[in-house]
Amino acid sequence: MELVYGLIGEKLQHSLSPHIHNYLYTELGINGTYKLFEVPKGALKETINSLNSHNVKGINVTIPYKVEVINCLDKLSPEAQKIGSVNTIVFGKSIAGYNTDYFGFGELLLKRDISVKGSKATVLGTGGSARAVLHYLMDNGAKDVLLVSRNANSNMNEHISKQVKIITYSELHQFSERDIIINCTPCGMYPNIDSYPVDSSILQNYKAAIDLVYNPKETVFLQYAKACKLKTANGLYMLAAQAVAALELWNDIRIDKKITDKIYRLL
Repeated sequence: MELVYGLIGEKLQHSLSPHIHNYLYTELGINGTYKLFEVPKGALKETINSLNSHNVKGINVTIPYKVEVINCLDKLSPEAQKIGSVNTIVFGKSIAGYNTDYFGFGELLLKRDISVKGSKATVLGTGGSARAVLHYLMDNGAKDVLLVSRNANSNMNEHISKQVKIITYSELHQFSERDIIINCTPCGMYPNIDSYPVDSSILQNYKAAIDLVYNPKETVFLQYAKACKLKTANGLYMLAAQAVAALELWNDIRIDKKITDKIYRLL
């Protein structure tokens, strides 16, 4: 019997997830198909229940539902509970939420040889991906972390520790001599490819810049970072690594990390 997996989000036309997962199924000999489920606002819980009742084995979750979807689930994994964000759901007798973004971000850092321990890091955005990145930084020894929000009264306070300071974009210029800046907002994502969250006046204060956006592969944010001689990375390796982690959860298997490298080279 063909297994059904998929992705839910608001706008999915340009998602690379089907390409990644179909490659995985072929490579691993899994009889599966990966579908896109665009969900309008207000229909999330109904969609989750419908997918579960129609024998979908598991789904990924993307913008803007990674936090909201928690209210539709029966249980959360420890990392999803801590982070307060879910990007992977396993269906069965209960509906369980996980966060493979956390592990995918870690694999991206390893791939690009970017060290977190003892670093001064800055996270742009407060959405689901930002929560995963923030907790990875805290768990892996970042010295201090700036969480940059459009709203100084962010609802992230319950998910952060004392080494995290929440600031607004207008305050960001006050901080210099830092190490890593990570864009976790959709700013610069197709089709709004001319936009960027911060410019060179901010980026010149850093040594490395990561943009979780992967379409386009090189955003204006990363172009500015390269011009400032920073080490750079987009979100493609994280995308591949979190997809592998999700498939492991859906099928209760372990997948060789070399598969992640193969997927990345295809993207």
